[in-house]
Amino acid sequence: TETASKLAFPTMNQRSTNIDWPDALELGPVTVLTGLDKGKYPHGNSVLVRGSHETILIDPSLTVAQRGAPTQVDQIFLSHVHEDHIPGISQLKDVPVSCHEADAVGLTSIDGLMSMYGLPPSVEEEFRQEVIEDFNYEPQSDVSTFSDGDVFDLGGAEIQVTHTPGHTRGHCAFLIPQARAVFLGDIELSGFGPYYFDAHSSLDSFEQSLHRCRSLDADHFITFHHKWVISGRESFLDMLDDFERVIFNRESAMLDFMREPKSIANCASHRFVYRPSVDMNFVDHVETRSARIHIARLMDQGRVVEVSEGIYRTADS
Repeated sequence: TETASKLAFPTMNQRSTNIDWPDALELGPVTVLTGLDKGKYPHGNSVLVRGSHETILIDPSLTVAQRGAPTQVDQIFLSHVHEDHIPGISQLKDVPVSCHEADAVGLTSIDGLMSMYGLPPSVEEEFRQEVIEDFNYEPQSDVSTFSDGDVFDLGGAEIQVTHTPGHTRGHCAFLIPQARAVFLGDIELSGFGPYYFDAHSSLDSFEQSLHRCRSLDADHFITFHHKWVISGRESFLDMLDDFERVIFNRESAMLDFMREPKSIANCASHRFVYRPSVDMNFVDHVETRSARIHIARLMDQGRVVEVSEGIYRTADS
C-alpha cells in the first residue's frame, strides 16, 4: 500500500526519469516542463499529459520553443490564448491545436489576437511586432475548441476542462485526476495578483473563477508562471486567498485615495497595479483600465460617487 501510494501521489522531490528536460517534475502521467526561472515571464511552465494512446502538451512556452518538445506530441491544448502560452507551437507545426471556443479568435490571425488585448495604437504597434518576432506567432488555419466540462481520455489518464474566465474569456484550468494535479494557467498565485485588464478580461468573472478553483479536487497545483508547483491543498488555498486579496487591497487603496475628488487620470498616475519604479510602455494603459473597472464597480456598489463629470469621490467622505 505504501509503494502504491508513493506511485499515485508523487512527492515534490521526484524527478522525471524518462523525459530529457532540465528540472522536469513528474507527477504520475503528468510531467511539468519547467520553464526558465521556474516560468518567469516571458517563459512559462508547460505540462505534458501522457496516456497509453495519446500525449497532450499544454501551453507550449517560450522555453519549449527554444528547446523543442522532449517527446512526440499528439495534440496541443491551451489554457488561453496569450503571446507567452503559444510560442512552442512553432516547433510543432503539424500538431493539432485546441483552446476554449471563446479564445479561438486569437489563433486565427494577429489582428484577432490584438483584439483580445485592446491596446491603444501606440502600444499595439510595438507589441504586435514583438509577438510575431519574439513569440513566433503564426496564425493557425485549423483550430479545434473545447468547452467547460469536456473530458479527454488519453488512455489511463484524463484531462478535464474547467472554464475559469476572467484573465481572458476562454481561460481554462485542466484537472488530471490520475495525477491528483491541476494546471491553473495564469491563475498564477503570485504577489502581483490577478490580471484582468485586457479588452476580453472581466474582474467579476475572475472572482467567480477563483471561487470555482477552491473546489478543484487535487493535491498538486501547477501555475504557468512564478509559483511552479504547489503541493498540498491547504497551502494552495492559503495562496489563493492571498492572490484574491490583492483585488480587495487595490480597491481599498483606491477608496482611500478618492477621499478627495479624483479623475481617472489621477488614479492611473497614482498607480494601484504596478509599482512606480516599473517603466513599461503599457503601464499607463493598464492603470487607466484598472481605474475604470474598479470605479465602475464601486459606483454600482454605492461606494463611489461622481461629483462632477469625470470626477469621483468615495461616498462616505
